[in-house]
Amino acid sequence: MTAVIIIGALTAVGVTASVLKFPNIKIGKIKLDSYWVIALIGAIFMLCFGGIGLKELLKEFTANTSVNPIKILVLFICMTILSVFLDEVGFFSYLACKTLKLAKHSQKKLFIWLYIIVSILTVFTSNDIIVLTFTPFICHFAKNAKINPLPYLVTEFVAANTMSMTLIIGNPTNIFIATSYGINFLQYFKVMILPTLACSLVAFLMLYLVFRKQLCKSIEYSQENAEIKNKPFLVIGLILLAICVVVLAIGPYLGVEMYLVSLVAAVSLVVVIGALCIAKKHKPTEMLRTLKRAPWQLIPFVISMFIIILSFNNHGVTEKLSLLLGNKNTIFTYGISSFLSANVINNIPMSVLFCNLISPLTGACQTGAIYATVIGSNVGAFLTPIGALAGIMWSGMLKKHEIKFSYAKFLKYGAIIAIPTIISGLLALNLVL
Repeated sequence: MTAVIIIGALTAVGVTASVLKFPNIKIGKIKLDSYWVIALIGAIFMLCFGGIGLKELLKEFTANTSVNPIKILVLFICMTILSVFLDEVGFFSYLACKTLKLAKHSQKKLFIWLYIIVSILTVFTSNDIIVLTFTPFICHFAKNAKINPLPYLVTEFVAANTMSMTLIIGNPTNIFIATSYGINFLQYFKVMILPTLACSLVAFLMLYLVFRKQLCKSIEYSQENAEIKNKPFLVIGLILLAICVVVLAIGPYLGVEMYLVSLVAAVSLVVVIGALCIAKKHKPTEMLRTLKRAPWQLIPFVISMFIIILSFNNHGVTEKLSLLLGNKNTIFTYGISSFLSANVINNIPMSVLFCNLISPLTGACQTGAIYATVIGSNVGAFLTPIGALAGIMWSGMLKKHEIKFSYAKFLKYGAIIAIPTIISGLLALNLVL
């Protein structure tokens, strides 16, 4: 057990250190994100020191259960491909421009409309996609309009990581936690809609209180234009995404697994766009860029962390942690502990760990812990940059745009906004359950 704990702890520390100190590793001309490399090394050490056997690991990865990490990865990556494709044809940039035009010269209007648009888009896509899409656009607009980009960057980030709780597909942590306990699309939505709305309202109010003075200045009008690059492709992408979301909702009643629905939708997109490009005799640029941008690095990261958590299970570590958390007031116990833990080991490995901590619980206690952990995994994303992959990518993008946003400043804004937000979400969850 001692070796397993040491390897797990060192891996967590290494992942955190990589995010803060060396986010990238260069091997010749190849540039890799360091966080998943560190996690992979930790998993390899865990296998070498007998944390889990290869036969047992293979059994877990081939099991016909919703907890299978391969199925979860397929679901998230396929949904991401559908969303990224819409970005590649200019859909999100077009909506961002429309948002700016609605605001005209008012920063307050821009703040409100940005929060609304980002919130709506996140519900049907994912927090990571919205953050990756809107961040460069906000940086560019703020520079041209000579306004401080921070209120809008923080607003976009908070809105995306709050409304990602709405549907099961909004965040890989939602997918992992919910599917681990057989919760389907509609069951999840019925419980999470009120806590999500409560969190969203409180987050908006806190953002406004924090940035209200900066929003009083008018905007020097800066005309931003964006066009849909390929309207037929956009229509195809939107139709497939809409069909996918609908079938995800009714799939459990038809006996269809969610990962298969998303896989069929993503493959259909690739096939249809590929066929159209062949027919028109031009290179499938948008599709190629989409596949390049898909979060393939999540595969080694999630699998590595899954190996580490399985090793914890085998050696009784998760059992001891579960006893430590207990079975009283599980909504607040698991909600707050998952919220804090996400900012120590990142919300994806935290979700893998907490799924096993929740397992010994039964009845209402278990149900409360499951949904509380979902809230903690999402809201925890904007306490520190370590909380979620979106935060890691977001911080890197700000550096590229020469915008100073230190860990301390992230924590300052995060604590002010995230703490009231998670409390409101857990209170709302307590009312629902």
